[in-house]
Amino acid sequence: GRDTCLARRQPEVGEFEPTAPDESAAHRRDGGFAVRLGLAGIRGIGRTAAERIVAARAGGPYTSLEDLVRRTGLETAQLEALATADTFASLGLDRRQALWQAGRAARNGPDTLPGTTPDAQTAAVQPPLFETPTSLEVLAADLRATGVSTTDHQLAHLRAWLDGRGVLPCAGLKTAEAGRRIWVAGLVTHRQRPGTASGITFLNLEDETGHANVVCSAGLWQRYRRVLREARGLVVRGRLERSPEGVANLLADQVEPLPVGGPHTSRDFR
Repeated sequence: GRDTCLARRQPEVGEFEPTAPDESAAHRRDGGFAVRLGLAGIRGIGRTAAERIVAARAGGPYTSLEDLVRRTGLETAQLEALATADTFASLGLDRRQALWQAGRAARNGPDTLPGTTPDAQTAAVQPPLFETPTSLEVLAADLRATGVSTTDHQLAHLRAWLDGRGVLPCAGLKTAEAGRRIWVAGLVTHRQRPGTASGITFLNLEDETGHANVVCSAGLWQRYRRVLREARGLVVRGRLERSPEGVANLLADQVEPLPVGGPHTSRDFR
């Protein structure tokens, strides 16, 4: 990326020019910063336990799962939740190793002395040699633990199948010919029906390349009502419209559910 992207002061955004080349890929994506997920965002932890972990960490970094339990009093389920979120990578433990050790480590509570638990003698036993998880397994663990993944997307694992059906990625709507009928697919992130829209429902689909705006007429909604309301993912056919500013909308005329695994929720009618 460009070094100028790291400058604190950036030039003003000029007028939109539809014919100008898309230089999005030339810009830096890190900018020297990072977005981090808080401990309270991990399912099964909660704010109280997260604050206890942070407070105890002020006395020095944790050295092991047993050290964490002794200083915070976490229980097995909480350790397993942290392990699923890959929290213990800083201790040299991958998810499966940490899950395997969680039950034993939880017995080392604040009221125990180091090395006095019944299984303390087995702590040094060589753990099983776990297979390296696949990218799909890592994605599933991320979604179970936090509901988001910072490295992967469910649609990436369906892309070969979607390509075989001629389904465009969401990013393809930028360059596809306006006015033609196309297919697009993604996870449903929003369902909106403004009171002034005369029964029209707006959907937003997300895949590994971006987002797509889908417009559903009142008649289409009635025809595919159950699928449109309940499916976590959709494959949609429609006519592509693009405004002079480059905003693309798909006027849907056919819908089918997209089989996706893992948890996913959308924000509906708010």
